[in-house]
Amino acid sequence: MSDSKIALAIAAHPDDVEFMMAGTLALLADAGYECHIFTVANGNCGTAVHSNDEIIRIRAAEGHSAASVIGATYHEGVVNDLEIFYEPETLRRVTAVIREIKPQIVLTQSPQDYMEDHQNACRLAVTACFSRGMRNWVTHPWVEPTMQDVYLYHAQPYGNMGPLREPILPSMVVDITEKIEVKEEMLRRHASQKEWLDVSQGKDAYLVSMRELCAAMGQLAPRKVPYGEGFRQHLHVGLSAKDRDILSEVLGDRVQKL
Repeated sequence: MSDSKIALAIAAHPDDVEFMMAGTLALLADAGYECHIFTVANGNCGTAVHSNDEIIRIRAAEGHSAASVIGATYHEGVVNDLEIFYEPETLRRVTAVIREIKPQIVLTQSPQDYMEDHQNACRLAVTACFSRGMRNWVTHPWVEPTMQDVYLYHAQPYGNMGPLREPILPSMVVDITEKIEVKEEMLRRHASQKEWLDVSQGKDAYLVSMRELCAAMGQLAPRKVPYGEGFRQHLHVGLSAKDRDILSEVLGDRVQKL
């Protein structure tokens, strides 16, 4: 098994990674990891003014711009918004991206979240990582299977609640205080979303909400910090030969266990 220093954040829509995981990904970039962001959907429904083709182009450009803040590579969506289903063709396409990138660390969304796109993106990410080495699982396009160990972590759902209002608590909090400005800049690069939400929710509500969520997470840490991101680690079975918490190994005392 290789021990490649490659990290991938995979989520449903452009800006989901920036909202819930970008601070941790930025820390991994500083730790020498080659970083990638992959959104399963292309963001085509995130507009009230643009045509379908226009918003897909805009949101792809914004995704590349946001990723460039930390020197990451952006991988564009493979389906439309609201068309993220846990079904074979989408799984083949997501697995192809996983095999191409060969990540050691994968950050993805919570299995419980308010939106089914988020939950389905999570399920696709888990199975794609699980099937990365299965030669008879044919990807579209075909990419050779890979056998590296993968350590997978689930970010918190929005508001730390599942879709039935059940509380979802993390098992670890990453102190991202030193990266909060970077995280905000990455989120700000998704200008089409900020403009839309400025009109509907008030100026900068999107950015304020992100900071508030990170501040609340920081207060959950045993040693309280100004800003944090919460995660739960997926069981290693089928993903890695050994049960390791590689995120804590790499980020050290920035990670606090609950």
